[in-house]
Amino acid sequence: MLELFAALALAVAPPPTPEEDVAEVIDALHAAAARADGPAYFDLFTPDARFIGTDATERWTLTEFRAYAEPYFARGQGWTYTPVERTVTLAPIQCMCIAWFDEVLDSESYGVTRGSGVLRKTRSGWKVEQYVLSFAVPNDRARDVVAAIAAAPG
Repeated sequence: MLELFAALALAVAPPPTPEEDVAEVIDALHAAAARADGPAYFDLFTPDARFIGTDATERWTLTEFRAYAEPYFARGQGWTYTPVERTVTLAPIQCMCIAWFDEVLDSESYGVTRGSGVLRKTRSGWKVEQYVLSFAVPNDRARDVVAAIAAAPG
């Protein structure tokens, strides 16, 4: 009987860490976007969330970002960003209610990009409070990119 209890104790996985819980939410966010599942995607944000896109004009409230994204999702068009590397950091032990992260992403459309953001622990679990998507520009190409942006009309 003792062997059975020992085997069961070994078979039970330890509970996820808060960092793993946060990573699971970010993974769910990317998965919902790839499936064009608007309800699941937007449910992962806090009501006062911000989404900051790659264009300097893209600093959206959740309502504004939803208005932008929902027509794409309604057509079954999502976006796929595959995490390659991610770091999650929690606020000090007294709180453990705020987490921030940065991640390297792979995208068929844009290649290597970077995501970063903040999650807040709510009564219904971790929610994204801010997400920032940016292009990863190699340092040796930065001047060319800056010149291309400066030369663009508008």
